[in-house]
Amino acid sequence: MADKKRVLFLCTGNSARSQMAEGLLRHSSGDRFEVFSAGTRPKGLHPCSVEAMKELGIDISHHASKDVETYANEKFDYVITVCDRAKQQCPVFPGAQPIHWGFDDPAETPAEKQLAMFRRVRDEIRHRINLFLIADK
Repeated sequence: MADKKRVLFLCTGNSARSQMAEGLLRHSSGDRFEVFSAGTRPKGLHPCSVEAMKELGIDISHHASKDVETYANEKFDYVITVCDRAKQQCPVFPGAQPIHWGFDDPAETPAEKQLAMFRRVRDEIRHRINLFLIADK
C-alpha cells in the first residue's frame, strides 16, 4: 500500500475550525490520510468545538492546540487554511498543495449563540471535506 497522504489544517487559534476539520477528515477518510492541525497563534481547544463534534459521535476532547512551527520541517501533501488570517500568515510548506477554505470564526459569536454557530461551521467544514474526499480519489 502507498504511503498515506498527509494533511495539515491551519487556522489562527487552532481552537475551533482546524480542530473540527482534523477530526472530521480523520473520521471520514478511514486510513487514507494522516491528519494534523495547528495555529499561527494557538490558544487552546474551545469547549464548543468538542461539543459540536461530540454530537456527530467524534471525540476531539484529547486534541491540543499546536503552533504551526511544530510542523515547520515536515512534509505535507496538502496544507488547508480554514481562516483568512491563517492564509495570510501561513508559512510555505515546500511540495504541499495549498488550499484555502474560509469559514467564519464561531468563537467570535456572542456566548448565547455560540454553539449554534459552531454547529453551522462544523457542517460547512464537513461538506467541504466530503467534496475534498471525492476530488482526491
